[in-house]
Amino acid sequence: MHAITIPEPGGPEALVWAEAPDPVPGEGEVLVDVAASAVNRADIMQRLGFYDPPPGASVHPGLECSGTIAALGPGVSGWAVGDEVCALLSGGGYAERAVVPVGQLLPVPAGVGLPTAAALPEVVCTVWSNVFMVAHLRPGETLLVHGGSSGIGTMAIQLAKAVGATVAVTAGTAEKLERCAGLGADILINYREQDFVAEIEKATGGAGADVILDNMGAKYLDRNVRALAVNGRLAIIGMQGGRKGELDIGALLTKRAAVSATSLRARPLEEKAAIVAAVREHVWPLVEGGHVRPVVDRELPMREAAEGHRIVEGSGHIGKVLLVNAV
Repeated sequence: MHAITIPEPGGPEALVWAEAPDPVPGEGEVLVDVAASAVNRADIMQRLGFYDPPPGASVHPGLECSGTIAALGPGVSGWAVGDEVCALLSGGGYAERAVVPVGQLLPVPAGVGLPTAAALPEVVCTVWSNVFMVAHLRPGETLLVHGGSSGIGTMAIQLAKAVGATVAVTAGTAEKLERCAGLGADILINYREQDFVAEIEKATGGAGADVILDNMGAKYLDRNVRALAVNGRLAIIGMQGGRKGELDIGALLTKRAAVSATSLRARPLEEKAAIVAAVREHVWPLVEGGHVRPVVDRELPMREAAEGHRIVEGSGHIGKVLLVNAV
């Protein structure tokens, strides 16, 4: 097969489309002919040499894919060759074929095209596990999403609105905020021009946000805690603003607040399978009912992954950038 390889860490030009060994499904795995994958920040970190795949995972980048099952490994039931699927991966999505643990497979939702389905697994699993399984967002509460126009952000807006929450977002341009509003965001904050702590306090009558989904890490830590409501929950899923910050324990105690930080890639198979099962139960009906949809900025040929990385690093996109294999 062909796959995106990384002979040496570096800029987008480090991504090389080359021949690679065909993966072989083992016990409890399936082989998927990949229709599409998507660019995630973790792929960029891997390309730069800062985020190695977990032991046993594919060396190729790509944390999600869509495609057609080509073969079943030993012990697999409930799936058949030819099934159209999308999947959460630990790596390997930037390729013509990928091996997937059966617990990380999802059927392509009705009404979603096969390539477009590649925009779903990573963002849906990240949002559902953090905002709902960990932070327990409830109807009537307020969710603040940093980076509202990103793949994660566009999905978080829709899922939070679907359960009856009020949604606040930060973004860096009027165009991005307008797109967030079109997805249902209620409170729009331009982080280049406005202080999100003050804006959240004003919009909530001083109460603050019940849940904050944060991709920035250290840079926003203090302000996020100040923006939380009493009994608020801060869910950290990224370190774009640094990894070390000072946490005011007194402020947390006063607010009886909680801080969690999670990642998906290195979790045990059983934990990923539980998240995928919850997504299939709770989110897939919303997608198939038209209440939630993947937001795709553009599609590029898989061999042009370098351009996809440039676009995402430049933050000019809205939603997901897909990498599509030629039919």
